[in-house]
Amino acid sequence: MNPIASTIILLIFSNVFMTFAWYAHLKELHSKIWIIAALVSWGIALFEYLLQVPANRIGFTVLSIGQLKIIQEVITLSVFVPFSLFYLREPLKLDYLWAGLCLVGAVFFIFRSRFA
Repeated sequence: MNPIASTIILLIFSNVFMTFAWYAHLKELHSKIWIIAALVSWGIALFEYLLQVPANRIGFTVLSIGQLKIIQEVITLSVFVPFSLFYLREPLKLDYLWAGLCLVGAVFFIFRSRFA
């Protein structure tokens, strides 16, 4: 499989675990003491790292660190917005659009040398 495609797929799954590790405890464990939430989050984050580390190692064979980071941020927002809307029931805000447009600009600038 193409290294960029493999990287993106692994990072998507990694981000799903990361988003749950970072934010699901706010809904599910809000009545528990923080150490319980931290331990559960660390357990979930293990799966994130098991996907994220190979994704970055594969991606680094064909991408720069900056390109990997921008891809990661685009995927993070792409996973976070639906999670926020559907799981946490947060209202959709125009700020998500502005953040997305900033990331489109970031993608353009970090990848423009590959297309020149």
